Formats: sequence, structure tokens, C-alpha cells
Amino acid sequence: MNYIIDMENVRKNFKEKTALAGLNVKVKEGEIFGFLGPSGSGKTTTIKLLTSQLIPSAGSVKVFGKEVYANKQHIFDKTGVLSDNSGIYERLTVWDNLALYTDIYGIPEKNIDEILEKVGLAESSKLEARKLSKGMKQRLMLARSVIHKPKLLFLDEPTSALDPGTALEIHKLLRLLNKEGTTIFLTTHNMEEADKLCDRVAFLNNGEIVELGNPSELKLKYITDEIKVILKGSSEKLLLKNTPDTGRKIMEWMNDNKLVSIHSTEPALEQIFLMLTGREL
Repeated sequence: MNYIIDMENVRKNFKEKTALAGLNVKVKEGEIFGFLGPSGSGKTTTIKLLTSQLIPSAGSVKVFGKEVYANKQHIFDKTGVLSDNSGIYERLTVWDNLALYTDIYGIPEKNIDEILEKVGLAESSKLEARKLSKGMKQRLMLARSVIHKPKLLFLDEPTSALDPGTALEIHKLLRLLNKEGTTIFLTTHNMEEADKLCDRVAFLNNGEIVELGNPSELKLKYITDEIKVILKGSSEKLLLKNTPDTGRKIMEWMNDNKLVSIHSTEPALEQIFLMLTGREL
């Protein structure tokens, strides 16, 4: 198994505060991995450790099979980062913002036109960045973080404060990037976003992982023993226990053509997180 990220027993302390307490994370090459938790749970600290912005107090942090701190340049060339403090140069045009990074990475300028087309900013290439909408600025920052075609992309709350339509466009871009071979490490407190995008998710609470798995499998793991039923002539959902008596009732309704719909009661990821931690997001 190729793990593009491998963190073992990682601790990070800030004076008296423990931000991460023995964290173990392995991310497979080619997946979208969701790192989920409320503000202050250690998500951003984890990304800063993985991108060598912080040094762990204890434990091992490897990216591409190499210790991060001894191989910064090697890792930098193959990773992209989008965070809430990424920033852009407001007085430069969209094209010139990206041209700066072709110089930094030593890549051809033709990459600029390719990525602008991909993120839907080709027609805005000559526009000053300060004149872009918030959603367009987010797409520009995403373009900048992937212009060198990284193998690994770190996203820290990529759709925070964006309207639903813009967030959906960002999601489409992320799926496309992943399909083209980019592994994505996504931190978010938006469980619905994680459910839509991620192959696996980890729940982080007080610096520790309390659950890990595929979103669909986790929802089945914590499914309740109740069934929701809607009958003809009523928009109200009946909540019934999953028992033999309920089964017989449902058969009767089906035979009498009264049954409109029937659903198992799978919890949302946010409900699972609340069950496990007692905390809301």
C-alpha cells in the first residue's frame, strides 16, 4: 500500500496546551481524505505540520515516504496548499498572479492558460484580482495552488463562507483534479461537504481521532433500529421500530397499495460526530 501521508504518534504542544495528542493518520495515494472536526480541534495544526510550517513535539510526519523537515524542497515541489490565509495580489491581474508562481516553480507559462480554463477564469485573465467576486478569488487561489500540477493538495476549509452555488463549483473542480491524479487532504467542519467529496473521513476531537472510515460505511455502522414510512394521503413520516410487527404492517400497507416510501434511518456524519463526542460542529 502506498501511503502519501503517514503520521505516527504525533503530538504538538503549545506551552501548556496540547493541540494533537498521539495522532495516527495514513492517507492513500489517489484518495480524497477528509479531516473533520470543530474549530480548535487540531485540523489546521495538522496541515501546518504536514507542510513543515510547524515542527511536532513528538512523533513521525512523512509525506511521499520522506520525513517532512529533512526534505522540505522535495515535498514543496509536489504539493499545493489552499488555506484561508493564502491571499492574492489584489492589484495584479489574474494572469499575473499566476505568472509569479510559474517563476517560483520553474514551469512554463502555458500552464496558466490551461488552469484558467479549468477553473473558469479564462475570460477574466486581464482583470485585476481586487475586482473579482469572492467566489472568483477562491477559484484563483485554487488555480494558484495547483498550477504546478501537484501530486498532493492540502485544502483548509476551502468553501468556508462561500454561497452554495460557488461551493458546488469548487467541489466540481476538486473532483476533476482528483480524477486527474491529485490526492486531496481536506480539512473542514462541513460534514455535508465531506460526505459528498471524501473517500474516507477521520473525526478529530481534542487532538485525537475518534473514528475513521468511508462515509457510507460509517453511516451504516451507526444506523438506528428505526424505519421511516410515508403512507398515501399523508405527508407525515411515521417513525417505527424495526421489529417483526413493523414488517407485517409494512407488508399490509404494500398489499393495500398504501405505501408511498420507506427509508432506513442512517445518521448524517454530523449526528455521528455528536454521538461520539457530545460536541456539535
